[in-house]
Amino acid sequence: MQMISRFLIHTAGLLLLSGCAHVQSQQGQKMKAPDKHFYVFLCFGQSNMEGFPGIEPQDKGPVDERLQMFASVDFPSLGRTNGNWYPAVPPLCRPGSGLCPADYFGRTLVSNLPPNIKVGIVNVSVAGCKIELFEKTNYQAYASTAASWMKNIIKTYDGNPYQHLVDTARLAQKDGVIKGILLHQGESNTGDKQWPNKVKGVYENLLIDLDLKAKNVPLIAGELVPADQKGVCASMNQIIDNLPNTIPTAHVVSSAGCISRPDHLHFTAAGYRELGTRYAQTMLPLLGYKVSKSQ
Repeated sequence: MQMISRFLIHTAGLLLLSGCAHVQSQQGQKMKAPDKHFYVFLCFGQSNMEGFPGIEPQDKGPVDERLQMFASVDFPSLGRTNGNWYPAVPPLCRPGSGLCPADYFGRTLVSNLPPNIKVGIVNVSVAGCKIELFEKTNYQAYASTAASWMKNIIKTYDGNPYQHLVDTARLAQKDGVIKGILLHQGESNTGDKQWPNKVKGVYENLLIDLDLKAKNVPLIAGELVPADQKGVCASMNQIIDNLPNTIPTAHVVSSAGCISRPDHLHFTAAGYRELGTRYAQTMLPLLGYKVSKSQ
């Protein structure tokens, strides 16, 4: 009888240990730490951050395998599925978009960062939108008044571009560490002196919802097509330039000399290359690295 009792106790102990090991194994899988050498950058804004349609042959790749884009929607013709990483060959935002500042931001970063560091781009942008579309609580009032073509874009982001950016960023955080936020927006808010405060609200909501600290995640905003290119909205650059006065961790990238398309609203591919390079040259020192070369 004692032998049977000992056997049962021994067996129960083994089962308990096995169960604990299984739970620990499952927890280990769930708690897998993100790669601290995988730098992720969130990008949002309107059409210039989407990338104006038209990608020149020299920009189509291949790109350094260390530069990746996270598909926030499906790209059927490119074989990209929402929620996965792919080589960062444009377009980075949605099917039909074009080259954008994030392209040469990423290319310039990887050419200046140590070879063990990867860069990931997450881009959720909506052509023509005001910054109000990315406000966490007020977006619906603005979205309800949007043109039908813009509503179609909004639908691709489940009707809520801000929340879609957050949800996508949370998935990306499982693999890497968010190191910065890139913004190119303002054409649709030209003359709005409250724009910096509205951007601050979006930025602070992103920090809260993604459990980030401002000191570790600077905001980099780019100027619009400048006066030297006869930019239609060039006057907005004065307001954009004041952003660091409202957000201490914000930095503004000059667009001076970046070539414009004939519409004087969008940049040419050469303009995007230069602007994206400047975004990277602004970010590199904030990451603790010197700018040794550009793309």
